[in-house]
Amino acid sequence: MSGQCPFSRRQFLTAGGLGLLAAKVGLGQGMAAAVPAPGALAQAPTVPFRGRHQAGITTPQQGHTYFAAFDLEAPTREDVIRTLKLWTDASERLCAGRTAAPMESDLTKPPTDSGEAIDLSASRLTITFGFGAGLFTKDGKDRYGLAPRRPEALVDLPKFNGDQLIAEKTGGDLSIQACADDPQVAFHAVRQLARLGAGVAQIRWAQTGFASGDADVTPRNLMGFKDGTQRPEEKDRERLVWAGAEGPGWMQEGSYVVVRRIRMALEHWDGTDVDFQQQVIGRAKDTGAPLGGKGEFDPMNLDAADKDGNSIIPDNAHIRLATSSTNDGAQVLRRGYSYNDGVNFISERWPPWRQGIEYDAGLFFVAYQADPRTGFIKIFDKMAKLDALNQFVTHTGSGIFACPPGAGEGQYIGQALFSGAA
Repeated sequence: MSGQCPFSRRQFLTAGGLGLLAAKVGLGQGMAAAVPAPGALAQAPTVPFRGRHQAGITTPQQGHTYFAAFDLEAPTREDVIRTLKLWTDASERLCAGRTAAPMESDLTKPPTDSGEAIDLSASRLTITFGFGAGLFTKDGKDRYGLAPRRPEALVDLPKFNGDQLIAEKTGGDLSIQACADDPQVAFHAVRQLARLGAGVAQIRWAQTGFASGDADVTPRNLMGFKDGTQRPEEKDRERLVWAGAEGPGWMQEGSYVVVRRIRMALEHWDGTDVDFQQQVIGRAKDTGAPLGGKGEFDPMNLDAADKDGNSIIPDNAHIRLATSSTNDGAQVLRRGYSYNDGVNFISERWPPWRQGIEYDAGLFFVAYQADPRTGFIKIFDKMAKLDALNQFVTHTGSGIFACPPGAGEGQYIGQALFSGAA
C-alpha cells in the first residue's frame, strides 16, 4: 500500500478500521500541526517534528520519557542513511498522532505499526535524536567515513569521582529520546523506530522516566525537593544551549546532550532529619526557597552567614556547587525525569554501608548545552568531589550525544553530516 495515511491514530479506529482505511488512503496527506503560540504549547496536543531545532529540547517538558541508546550494526554508510530517512518519516507521522507508517491492509503480513497507540492522542510527543562517538569511530575503525567530522565538543566523558557505571546502561552510537504526556505513546514511538531499524541499529540500553505535576510548577524529585528551579533564561539560551559557528557546520543549531542515570539511596535519605536534608540541598523542602530566602525563585545569597559566621547555604550544599555564579557562568538546560525500576540488591558506598534489597530509583538526569566541555563537565567535575548530596546518590549510567539541528521539509535528521556539508 502506498501513500500517506490521512487519519490520526484515534480517527483510525472511529473511522471503521482497516477496511475504511484501505478505501480512503490516497486521498491526500493529513494537515501538519500548526506551530502553536509560545504560551499555548503546553496545552497543544501535537508538537511539530520538523523545524530549525529538534523538538524535545526547549519544548515545555512532558510527563513521561522513554530514552534508548543504540549500537549500530549497519555494514555501510548507506544503510545508516536509509534508516535515518525511515526514522525521520516515521517520527513526523508519530508526532502528528498518526501510525509510524500507513497500515498494511494485507492481514497475512506483519503490521507496519504495532498498534498499541492507535486510539491514543499524540500527547505532545517529541522525538529527539543524538549521535554518539561510535557513529564516527568504534574500536579504532572509521566504519562510515565520518571520523574526520566528529565534533571536538563530542568528547568522551571523564570518569568522575564516585562513578559506578554499569556497562549495560552506558554509551551508545545513537540515541532516541521520546517524551510525551502518555507513557504508552512515548514507548510506542521508540518501539516503532527500533522495528524500522532492525538489522541496522540494536537497542543497547533504555530508561523510562516521569515528571509529575502541573506544567507551570517545578516538579519534585524522589527526595521530595523541587528539581530544576535554576534554568538558563530565555535570552541566554541561544548561547548556552545551541551549538554555533565554533563547531562543524552540520552541528550548528544543534545541541549536545549528557544523560546520567543517578540512583538515590532513598532508604538512607528517608532516615535523615529534614533540617539536614535542607542543608545538603541548600533549599527549604516545603517552598523550594534557597536557605535564607522566602520563595523558590529568590536569588541565593551565597555570602549570607549566621551569627557564628557559618554560611547559611553550606559550602558543600548542592545548589551552591551547581549554580552558574560558582562555575564561571557555566549552565546547562536540565530536562530530567525521576525513574523507578523497582528494587535490586544494593551495596551502599557511604555509611552505614548497608547491603540488601533497596529501591532502584532516582533521577534520569538529562542536560542540553552548546558544549559539554564548558557545560556539564565543568560543573560536575567539582560537584563529584565536593557535593554533600554524593553520600546519597550514585551515577550508574551515562551517555553523551550530539543532537543535530532539526530536519526541514524534505530532509532527514542529520542529513548535513552525511551529505558532506562543512
